[in-house]
Amino acid sequence: MSTLARRIAPVAMGIYTSPRTRGLRRRAAELRRRLAREPHRVHYFHQVDDPYSQLAAQLLGGLLARYDVVLTPHLAAPPSDAAAPERARLESFSRRDAADVAPGYGLAFPAAAAPPSEACVRLATRILAASIPRGDFAALAARVGSALWSGDGAQAALEGIAAAYGASEDGAARAAIDAGTAERRRLGHYLGGTFHYAGEWYWGVDRLHHLERRLAGLGARRPGAPEGVLAPRPDPGREPAPPAGERLVLEMFPSLRSPYTYIALERTYALARRLPVELVLRPVLPMVMRGLPVPREKQLYIVLDTKREAEDAGVAFGRICDPVGRPVERCFSLYGWSRERGRAAELLLAFTRAAFAEGVDTGTDAGLRHVVEAAGLPWEEAEARLDRDDGWRGELEQNREAMFALGLWGVPSFCLRDAAGTALFSTWGQDRIWRVEQTIRRRLAAPAR
Repeated sequence: MSTLARRIAPVAMGIYTSPRTRGLRRRAAELRRRLAREPHRVHYFHQVDDPYSQLAAQLLGGLLARYDVVLTPHLAAPPSDAAAPERARLESFSRRDAADVAPGYGLAFPAAAAPPSEACVRLATRILAASIPRGDFAALAARVGSALWSGDGAQAALEGIAAAYGASEDGAARAAIDAGTAERRRLGHYLGGTFHYAGEWYWGVDRLHHLERRLAGLGARRPGAPEGVLAPRPDPGREPAPPAGERLVLEMFPSLRSPYTYIALERTYALARRLPVELVLRPVLPMVMRGLPVPREKQLYIVLDTKREAEDAGVAFGRICDPVGRPVERCFSLYGWSRERGRAAELLLAFTRAAFAEGVDTGTDAGLRHVVEAAGLPWEEAEARLDRDDGWRGELEQNREAMFALGLWGVPSFCLRDAAGTALFSTWGQDRIWRVEQTIRRRLAAPAR
């Protein structure tokens, strides 16, 4: 990126992500809807064998009951290889993650679920493809998914539903998936379990509250419908801190180019201050610097999604100057030194804040000096240590291997360990900090072992 582009980018991204711009987009969409005399239409994209789609399907009926909306369902294929570069890990993690978070949202997904057979996926697809033109997809989707994920009894359960409701031919089912996938691509997304309303995307149960707040703001809540949202994100931080018990270590795997890492850092630091747990940072290189592609549609969605999540977390975000490549490497060349000075956590936060909230070009000496001094470190000493090969690449690679060994690959990831180093719990995502805290609290509150 040229010097001029790096100066313009933070301003452009600040405008693109600003609440004012979002408000203008939303008002324009609402004006178009009113002029066309259209209902509030929510498009929902369902991937039949996606655990997150199964969670979302359980809320479709509640969404229709609570809001005056028309739901237009689509069947869609799994994400492309470019959007899901670690497909096997994604599929495995999604099953255990869905089971892990479902109780917190008042939903259900079987623990230790095995991948459904191709025959069962085809039959479930045929059933749901037939339900769309009939108009009973919302009523049937969760039931079909429950049967699909029921293990050895899946085939018989699905055959019973097919006998009662009917199923399309294979060709019609494939055509429905192709059409839904094309429409999802046209609108600019790549995942299943996603909602699209008037120009904005909302991924599954974890982002449905953003859509609900928007609909409520437009006056679409039905008369007499309950206030609040269908599936609020749990907040164990409201509970009193448990007494200190066994020694627990919380490992965090951050990346300096991840906007989700940035908006998670302060909350993770606060969690470690609030509860008796030792925080250990294990940074890794950004995905693109590890050879994993990030498609443009994914990049754009992540930026806008991070902005909404940052607002909920009370974190500044939006003036972005991409630090990929040399800026990341230069910062990591100071990481060991900053740790010796007891300021490693501050360095990571200062760098990501500069890159994602302040629009600082961290690739320049002036930008990196801003980061170093914001972290409470002396620039003159840092400058003398810049670009040294003190083993930081080997350390980051060891961290990556440890993260992969947990069945994780994205950032920020977390692992809770006991005093012996045994992994007690691991997960991925800034929207899983509540699960990390919940697990810590339950472990500390448990009887002594």
